[in-house]
Amino acid sequence: MQMPPCKPDPLATAFRRKPQLPAPEFTIMLNYAYPDARGHFGPYGGSFVAETLVKALDELKAAYAHYRTDPEFIAEYQSELKHFVGRPSPIYHAERLSRELGGAQIFLKREDLNHTGAHKINNTIGQAMLAKRMGKPRVIAETGAGQHGVASATVAARYGMDCVVYMGSEDVKRQSPNVYRMHLLGAKVVPVESGSKTLKDAMNEALRDWVANVENTFYIIGTVAGPHPYPMMVRDFQRVIGDECIAQMPEMIGRQPDAVLACVGGGSNAMGIFYPYIEHEKVRLIGVEAGGEGLGTGRHAASLSAGSPGVLHGNRTYLLQDAGGQIIETHSVSAGLDYPGVGPEHAWLKDIGRAEYVAVTDAEALAAFHRLCRTEGIIPALESSHALAQAMKMAPEMGRNQTLLVNLSGRGDKDIGNIADLTGAQFFCRPSCRQGVL
Repeated sequence: MQMPPCKPDPLATAFRRKPQLPAPEFTIMLNYAYPDARGHFGPYGGSFVAETLVKALDELKAAYAHYRTDPEFIAEYQSELKHFVGRPSPIYHAERLSRELGGAQIFLKREDLNHTGAHKINNTIGQAMLAKRMGKPRVIAETGAGQHGVASATVAARYGMDCVVYMGSEDVKRQSPNVYRMHLLGAKVVPVESGSKTLKDAMNEALRDWVANVENTFYIIGTVAGPHPYPMMVRDFQRVIGDECIAQMPEMIGRQPDAVLACVGGGSNAMGIFYPYIEHEKVRLIGVEAGGEGLGTGRHAASLSAGSPGVLHGNRTYLLQDAGGQIIETHSVSAGLDYPGVGPEHAWLKDIGRAEYVAVTDAEALAAFHRLCRTEGIIPALESSHALAQAMKMAPEMGRNQTLLVNLSGRGDKDIGNIADLTGAQFFCRPSCRQGVL
């Protein structure tokens, strides 16, 4: 397959630091340069939208093409990441966990330490800066776990914008702390009652809002999905994760990891850490999907592991759909992974064999959540716990001189009430446990 030549990326250059120790030689994919001008990653991606959005997307493409190479924009973005978000995020060696498991050493990229508690802020800062320059006073967003909603509300407050966040009513219940955080930040949270009342339906409602208010509204999409240029744009704003890792790992261990793991719902945290590593072919890239109650049960959200190509939310990708092309309901203990599609670049990386995708069940993710809490004193998000579970499976089968780098995409404060309910724990901040208290 003939691939177009690589082009220099100003954003990449802006965030790359020289490692203090030399990295080993790698086989380099010099011909990976996606998407193409129309937003395609092989047969995936593109822009399948209503005519009313074509002009808005053309305007967005032109603005992003201009500002992504603008020195003033890049300098402001860098400054916001450093002074507002708190980057660079550190890499942490999970020594007790590694010792307990035996085998490979596990390292964690600590995106949970960012302002707002997850990787989502990397992207919302960039998109809000674009919205400001495009003269859009109102931003909207969809959210599942609530982290993208919180990050969108945060940047709207930072830049003085109106903010509306669409969230499935089921997710409102299981992520109630983040709902109140959005309220505190001045955002209006709209519970979505249609469909499965989860992330897919929230995105549907956000797209309807955008169609109706396109002149004054900027849609901050939170993942590497949606119509072009969103998959590319979100990836570019999230790639700071992987660029930092490429500099940090040689400083820590003298080389790059043997494998990089990240959870995959829509796939923004995974794409952020994977993308700079794509050219390093000796580094395995492993995306971990939500296996729910098991792939054989039909109650899961593993689009790449069990789906087929189709079109959803403006792009062609792998979807969970029936024989007639209708989207089927998904399930995951993690609200942020409960989505029937995936970013088109992940679909392409799967097809060309550059990345591997596996599924982890609810039970495995919950076990990994508790184990990291008790071995390292870190409370991970349930989304991140899926990637941790896969690392915990792999480590004992590997050598002690090998390394696994896990993107710890967010912290689990938002999940503790839901986990308490699932495990039957007495947690007195939950409404179900308040009777008779005080």
